[in-house]
Amino acid sequence: MTAAAPRPIRALPDELVSQIAAGEVVERPASVVRELVDNALDAGARQITVRLVAGGVRSISVEDDGCGIPPDQLVLALQRHATSKIASLFDLESVSTMGFRGEALAAISSIADVSITSRSGDAAFASRLDARSGELQPAARAQGTSVEVRELFFSTPARRKFLKTDATELAHCLEAVRRHALVRPEVGFAVWHDGKLVEQWRRADSAQRLADVLGEGFMTQSRALAPSDTAMDLGSATGAAVRVWGRVGLPDAARARADQQYAYVNGRYVRDRLINHGARSAYEDVLHGQRQPSWVLFVEIDPMRVDVNVHPTKIEVRFRDGREVHQAVRHAVEDSLALSRAPAAADTAALPDGTGGTPTAQDGGPAGSAGPATPARPAWVPPGNGGQTTLGLQDLALLYAQEPMPRWTSAGAPTAQQAQAGDAAPSAAAAPSWLAQRAAPVAADSAEAWPLGRALAQLAGAYILAENRQGLVVVDMHAAHERIVYERLKSAQAPDSGQAMASQPLLIPATFAATPTEVATAEAQSDALAALGLDVAPLSPGVLAVRARPAALADADPVALARAVLAELGEVDGSRVVQRARDELLATMACHGAVRANRALTLPEMNALLRDMERTDRADQCNHGRPTWRQVTVKELDSLFMRGR
Repeated sequence: MTAAAPRPIRALPDELVSQIAAGEVVERPASVVRELVDNALDAGARQITVRLVAGGVRSISVEDDGCGIPPDQLVLALQRHATSKIASLFDLESVSTMGFRGEALAAISSIADVSITSRSGDAAFASRLDARSGELQPAARAQGTSVEVRELFFSTPARRKFLKTDATELAHCLEAVRRHALVRPEVGFAVWHDGKLVEQWRRADSAQRLADVLGEGFMTQSRALAPSDTAMDLGSATGAAVRVWGRVGLPDAARARADQQYAYVNGRYVRDRLINHGARSAYEDVLHGQRQPSWVLFVEIDPMRVDVNVHPTKIEVRFRDGREVHQAVRHAVEDSLALSRAPAAADTAALPDGTGGTPTAQDGGPAGSAGPATPARPAWVPPGNGGQTTLGLQDLALLYAQEPMPRWTSAGAPTAQQAQAGDAAPSAAAAPSWLAQRAAPVAADSAEAWPLGRALAQLAGAYILAENRQGLVVVDMHAAHERIVYERLKSAQAPDSGQAMASQPLLIPATFAATPTEVATAEAQSDALAALGLDVAPLSPGVLAVRARPAALADADPVALARAVLAELGEVDGSRVVQRARDELLATMACHGAVRANRALTLPEMNALLRDMERTDRADQCNHGRPTWRQVTVKELDSLFMRGR
């Protein structure tokens, strides 16, 4: 079999080059919608209307009221790499517009019938250009631009076979417009499909736009990032700052799918692994199972420190210092989630009809914008009774015993069955002495101001019933105490600011065969490894030796730990490996150290636990992501008994 003769090298025709580019830029009708809306926003539009037929396959029309295109530049607009947005390498490295590559219109016109009708501010009338024939003629239109795309993929029928149903393509088009609408509240958007208005977002402020696009449910079940937590200078070599703001969903409102996770960099929607990993890592010990949190995050960074010219779709970016952005996002989300919802419950007094007031921005209500206008963390101080104290870690052993809880009423009187059995009421001496001395009686007049209220009784040996301004509070006492102990253990184990984590030298260094990447990372990141309590150094070519490991992880496999840290140091943030391993150990200790079910607590002990919850970060969920307390309002209780009907 003879070898085929080599083909000569030759330049491809312009039309084929445009169709190759279209394969990267245009995946489906939603891709066309995204590109055309980008151009409309760059033109300064204040109102954008998208009209679709058959999910955008038959026709896509995007109309705007922007600055328009002069007639003598309409033909240039359809040429490849023709744009008004950049003119030099400096412009490319500091892009501030949505589009800049100058290839979208040329790529679209190579696989569909395209016509552009536009009128600039100084033009007496509009002009219409047909991309297929090149004919330019007068038209009637107000200032702005209309781009119509008909019969998508008509010249490449094989691509058309990969499209889904009209309903599916419409959903993707709506999502493309929704991503723009979230970040541009000053612009109005309307989407029509087959002559019917299917979605409309009027111009509004940031908070109202978020509520309009994602629903009021997202606003009430999310929390705004506080400006004091997110506007930070991370001390990079250039002194550049990364600002993060937006809203993050509460762990209780996590979803089965990651369909409400929106991240923006300098106003551009992106799918970035660093940002998503940073946000997700902040939810590590407050989410239950594999649930997916919701968030809308806006990252602002110097355009010179981010490269948006990574992919033709412009949906991917590359940061000069990825760890800087990752840390900024993670710390911002962590600080926001640390706030408990309990103080907001106390600040919102019940109205005469039993309903609560308007939720504040702190507890995730619609008040305030999605941006930095968020109150800082409240410094809550228990009112009145200064003798109210907390459950101490040194006394955890006293709570391990799983004694059956006698079924006493809240008044202390035995039930009929207990009276017949000769049971005696528990005395104060039956409680642990440390709690009897430290948990003072509760003053009813001052308890109204407590976020989680005043303890009333214990139910089924597992729940604490308390009364606050809003109504009834039900607390899972084991889950609540587990979180309290866990946070205290983490605080006790956390190293001081700027100080390396305590390490434990190994009597015999643990060696392992390392890949060239692991060896290079160990040499380049020696300072970072030392800060994590790890001493990893080359022993010979291709072999690394672990001479010390974190003291908090004395039982961890040093080789497995070193490999995991080296892998993440080369990717995102190796400190999370050590922190996750440490937190898993502390979570196990906290679970075993927390008060158990069927342990009888006195009212002072219950109140001590409630006060601890109010002082503890992330007290709304236990270490496994389960809720620790639930509020039942007076209105909900009235509805159960049909009061007022």
